[in-house]
Amino acid sequence: MNIVLAIAAVACAAAALVWARSARMRHGLIGKLEKDVKAAAESSNSFIALQLARIGFRKEVHTVAVYGILAIGLAVLAAGGTVGSARLLGILIVIPAMVTVSWWRTTGNEIAMLRQQLSIEKRAEEALEQENLAPKAWAGRLAPDQLPDLTDFEVGRVYQAGSGLMAGDFFDVFQVAPTRVAAVIGDVAGKGIESSITAFQAKYLLRVFLRQFRDPAQALQELNEQMSATGHSEEFISLVVVVFDTEAGTLRFASAGHPAAWVWHEREVQPLRSTGPLLMLAPGSNYYSRELELDVGDMVVLYTDGLAEARRGDELFGEDRIAALLRRDPTVAPDVLCKSLLEAARNFAEGPVDDDVAILAVKRI
Repeated sequence: MNIVLAIAAVACAAAALVWARSARMRHGLIGKLEKDVKAAAESSNSFIALQLARIGFRKEVHTVAVYGILAIGLAVLAAGGTVGSARLLGILIVIPAMVTVSWWRTTGNEIAMLRQQLSIEKRAEEALEQENLAPKAWAGRLAPDQLPDLTDFEVGRVYQAGSGLMAGDFFDVFQVAPTRVAAVIGDVAGKGIESSITAFQAKYLLRVFLRQFRDPAQALQELNEQMSATGHSEEFISLVVVVFDTEAGTLRFASAGHPAAWVWHEREVQPLRSTGPLLMLAPGSNYYSRELELDVGDMVVLYTDGLAEARRGDELFGEDRIAALLRRDPTVAPDVLCKSLLEAARNFAEGPVDDDVAILAVKRI
């Protein structure tokens, strides 16, 4: 019997040593976490880890005490201890047991608080993630990566976000009738969420008006009336719309104060210049449209001012360089041309282009 008690005492002593080593390592972790919390380095996560480490440390100290008392008591009994020794051992075991009972409510409250904090942190992280994704989601609506497949046309596009959080540049290509396709590109003055909302409204209202009115100038006039009524007098929109008619063999365009688009037609590059003032500048403004012939192989390049205004010192990249690149190889694929234009602007600026840049090229095939 004494041998069994002796073996049990040794086992308890070994267990106490193991838990003591674990408690010592956790105590070192607690010291490190306390420094992190004081330095406010990852304060939220460090605080939660610190609280959990403290709970674990208390449990391990408690375990060390239990096994230590058992080891001592069993050793005394193995050495021929009396009934009084056994009673003393029982009393000593009651002490850590009572401590455990006193801890259960405190530990439970701490765990509940930590769960609540973790839940709050998770919701905050989800909100932050949504906030970070919002500009990308808006850009995906204003300047989509995918454009519709059109039977008689090949379309290329490039979009580069500038240094602002939210973009005001947008473009669109869509079928307005079985033989007519509209291409639109525009830019809202200003930055931030308000400009993006205005761009979003203008883009999708224009879709409605271009299906309602055959003449793009009428669509712009109606768009100006509707957007001017929003009361955002500090915002202006430059925009150009081109409607391709394969049945009539023409393109008809109207431009609201937008930089000149360029068309390759009859072995020459021609500008499509402004035919009316900026949108939202004044209600009741008049807009006009112009019409050109449209042959197979003709291509139109539309862009926002971030491309033409790429700067090297006081010199701008300019409209003439855009026309020259189109003139250099008018047979190039539209997507290749768009990428070449953006790369040329970057090379000219000898660095990144800070403003938003949208480029759209449409070629009749």
